[in-house]
Amino acid sequence: MKKSTIAIIALVAIVAIWGISSYNSLAKMDEKVSSEWANVETQYQRRADLIPNLVNTVKGYASHEKETLEGVIAARSQATQMKVDATNLTPEKLAEYQQAQGAITSALGKLLAITENYPDLKANQNFLELQAQLEGTENRINVARTNFNNTAKSFNTSIRLFPKNIIASMCGFEKRPYFEAEAGAEKAPQVSFD
Repeated sequence: MKKSTIAIIALVAIVAIWGISSYNSLAKMDEKVSSEWANVETQYQRRADLIPNLVNTVKGYASHEKETLEGVIAARSQATQMKVDATNLTPEKLAEYQQAQGAITSALGKLLAITENYPDLKANQNFLELQAQLEGTENRINVARTNFNNTAKSFNTSIRLFPKNIIASMCGFEKRPYFEAEAGAEKAPQVSFD
């Protein structure tokens, strides 16, 4: 064999090994993004599972707050019916998912606000436990969303940098969207004790 043939074979082998290695790296990162998305969904599901217990506890004390209770139940129902496939996560679908979850957050805020009118409810052990679990879940949601965004950022950066961008475009790896702050989040909430 000629030296030039050996050099060409070696070059092709190096490029092939690099291509395989790059593809495998991107596939692992893509799976990590999907895994982090599943963690986000798990935390939102945990919150959705806590809501019926919280609503029933409040319902026993505040039966005439029917509109607020129904609002929480409706928001939960809408959010739990929405499923987003991690492999087909578009910015539009993520925004729609975020909007549904934001509706739950808003409804829960109203529900927790009415408890101020019921001193017995605020002292109820079941309510206090559910409220603590809900607070912990909200923190877990925040952590899961942050982890998802960090993983998506790492993946998105990797598919944009040369030379992996060549493999990414050839193999159909696409940018993943991020969770973003909800509209109006830049304004601090006003607390009033009137």
